[in-house]
Amino acid sequence: MSRTNPASRSEISECVRRSLDRYFKDLDGEKPCAIYDMVLNNIERPMLEVVMREADGNQTVAAEMLGINRNTLRRKLVEHKLL
Repeated sequence: MSRTNPASRSEISECVRRSLDRYFKDLDGEKPCAIYDMVLNNIERPMLEVVMREADGNQTVAAEMLGINRNTLRRKLVEHKLL
């Protein structure tokens, strides 16, 4: 059973939407590129930081919270220089 609060999902989605709207407005005629990577890179690091804090630094617990393999989490922590 999912323990995700629908209101929280909606807030996160709306925050991303507003940020992307602002990004496109700020382009001022420039061509956008690599938006997918930009969004992932800007969301993934803070998400990992918060989840690791909530898991008291326990990678196994954090991986379970994220629904990913611990080795995948570890790789992402290294990529974002969080280890």
